[in-house]
Amino acid sequence: MVSTQDNELNQLREQRRMALQQQLEQQAAQQANAEVQAQEAQLVSQNLDAAMKNLVSPEARSRISAIALATPERAEMIKQTIVQLHSQGKLNTIMNDEQLKQLLQSQSKSRRSASIRRI
Repeated sequence: MVSTQDNELNQLREQRRMALQQQLEQQAAQQANAEVQAQEAQLVSQNLDAAMKNLVSPEARSRISAIALATPERAEMIKQTIVQLHSQGKLNTIMNDEQLKQLLQSQSKSRRSASIRRI
């Protein structure tokens, strides 16, 4: 009787140990994947920043940096758009601040065009 209880207890312990080991292995794999993704995102960001030095004037880079302080996602989108314009051949010279302003206006959702009708 005692030996069957000991065997059952040992089996339960072994099952619990195996479950904990699997859980730890899964967590380690998830953490490794997250680190790889973070490194890839950082590499993409560094590549975009390097491209901005060649494609955009210092004033325009300053404007993009100011936008990045408010909305980092929008700044990344703007950088990607500039790189796409260059790769498509639509941007042959260094983009100055005025050209960037025009690009920003074309991308922004115009609030001025909204009209209110009273009934």
